[in-house]
Amino acid sequence: MTIEPVKLEGLAMTTTTVDRSPASGPTSRSISRHIPMVARILMGLVFVVFGLNGFLRFIPQPSPPAPAMAFFGALLTTGYMLPLVMGTQILVGALLLSNRFVPLALAIIAPIIINIVAFHIALAPSGLPLALVVLALELLLGWSYRGAFLPMLTQRVAPQWASRALS
Repeated sequence: MTIEPVKLEGLAMTTTTVDRSPASGPTSRSISRHIPMVARILMGLVFVVFGLNGFLRFIPQPSPPAPAMAFFGALLTTGYMLPLVMGTQILVGALLLSNRFVPLALAIIAPIIINIVAFHIALAPSGLPLALVVLALELLLGWSYRGAFLPMLTQRVAPQWASRALS
């Protein structure tokens, strides 16, 4: 696409010329441009449904193996950990579904996803396929929103108040 300036009786105007030749990358009609949106919605639905299930118990769960039951028992005994995790899942799911603060939601849910995958690898392998799908969605979305994470990966950063005071 090129933009050419045009002068008309002293007024500056621009016209847009659209190049309709086949492009080498994804075009506006390509399905690949919808992949991050679909991944975001799927991940949002997973976390809203499973977060709500943590409080309302509407999805019947098979009896977990003894080590997994002991783990959940320990989390339940704290009195705050399971509600915190389930509430975080609902919040993150709502943020993903509403397309608001998506990079923040991905950063908040990352440690929970790591724990979900580790839990299913070590204690309850029957749930591992869904855990791996959620991990894949997190990685795909993390890559799609990588520009928002780049500032966090700077090795040395001065705090804002310190940099303003020095200048």
